[in-house]
Amino acid sequence: MAVAATPSAGGAYLERYADARRRLAAGSAPWLEGWRRAGAEAFRGAGFPTIKNEGWRFTPLYGLVEGDFSVDAPAAPFDQSRIKGVTFGREAGNRLVFVNGRLRGDLSSLKQLSPGIELLSFAEALASRPRLVEAALGTAPGLAGHPFAALNAAFAADGYVLHLAPGARSEAPIEILWIGSGADKPPVYHPRNLVVAGNGAHATVIEHHVGLCIGAYFSDTVTEIALGEGAVLRHCKVQDESREAFHLALTGARLAAGAHYDSFVHSAGGRLSRNEIHVALEGRRAQCRLNGAYLGRGEQIVDHTTVIDHVSPETSSKELYKGVLDGRARGVFQGRITVRPNAQKTDGQQMNRALLLSDKAEIASKPELEISADDVKCSHGATAGELDDVSLFYLRSRGIPEAEARRLLVEAFLNEVIDSVALAGMRLTLERNIARWMAGPA
Repeated sequence: MAVAATPSAGGAYLERYADARRRLAAGSAPWLEGWRRAGAEAFRGAGFPTIKNEGWRFTPLYGLVEGDFSVDAPAAPFDQSRIKGVTFGREAGNRLVFVNGRLRGDLSSLKQLSPGIELLSFAEALASRPRLVEAALGTAPGLAGHPFAALNAAFAADGYVLHLAPGARSEAPIEILWIGSGADKPPVYHPRNLVVAGNGAHATVIEHHVGLCIGAYFSDTVTEIALGEGAVLRHCKVQDESREAFHLALTGARLAAGAHYDSFVHSAGGRLSRNEIHVALEGRRAQCRLNGAYLGRGEQIVDHTTVIDHVSPETSSKELYKGVLDGRARGVFQGRITVRPNAQKTDGQQMNRALLLSDKAEIASKPELEISADDVKCSHGATAGELDDVSLFYLRSRGIPEAEARRLLVEAFLNEVIDSVALAGMRLTLERNIARWMAGPA
């Protein structure tokens, strides 16, 4: 019988890893220990969300609550040459590699950092740039009251910190590779990431999350982003975890006037994955674009949840998520756009489309608009359907085998959102991922 996710289950989770919390507290600055303690108490009070929580009613966490993980699980040995195969084909330039949430300096490389750019692990930044970390922690939207943000705060030990001085521009993309590698006991890790960009700064961050093991593990990641006036961040993420993994990721971004946040998420792995993004458009003419492509099969749950808050006038947001589901997989899209009373001339567009390859697959879409201004242009929508029989018949009548015809139609369906990724080398990687997924079992 499944264990219900409750506040008491949250307390039991904290007690299970009490030794890890004590080790984190040893030698920590008072402000850091206070922050971690506050996170632990918040999670103790909230516990794991259940399907009775509106934001989680399509995403049950039973398997996660029941899981027996280890914060100190040693990584299983893996062939280091495989790292090149899961990145984007370039020689290592600016790349940090984390295994089970901890930086592996021997696998990382920082060769092409432009002037005015710092890239550190969270643990390094706590030692060398504590004021930067203290000022940035906990300021992103979406963190307050979020159970997994609180859990992350209680156990955060590593992650990455990217700091861009005003006007700094990264000539080469910055790659972050996350590797899950369990051995005797499945690992759990809670990375905390910070991106602080000064006025006019530009950067591209590519994250790749993979599992180089067979079995379960749990990743609870929080990323906080603060963009100054006119700053631009392109943030691309490929989530291709082990099929038994739990991947929960929360991103909160604050944008000053004229700033631009461009996010793309490709989700294909994990027993359960949830990518949740909160964006506050705080300055005039700030804009964001959130795009995603997701693939699910078997009994996977793939959840994309977004919240965009138009705080100031003349801000704009565009969202497009497209997914393909097979077997008994469930896709979840929850998107809310809020327009504040002063945010006149807002433009907010949102769309989720799903392609169902099985009569057992399902998509739960919940788009929302909350508008408190008069002069706005906002829309939202959601569609779900099957492969077009006419198009499939046309391709087969031209001598194309059924499996190949289905692959071509799936790729054509996803092309619109894949085309939004304007990064050399990444499109080919995504196309290969889609082709590999199509060749796998339902």
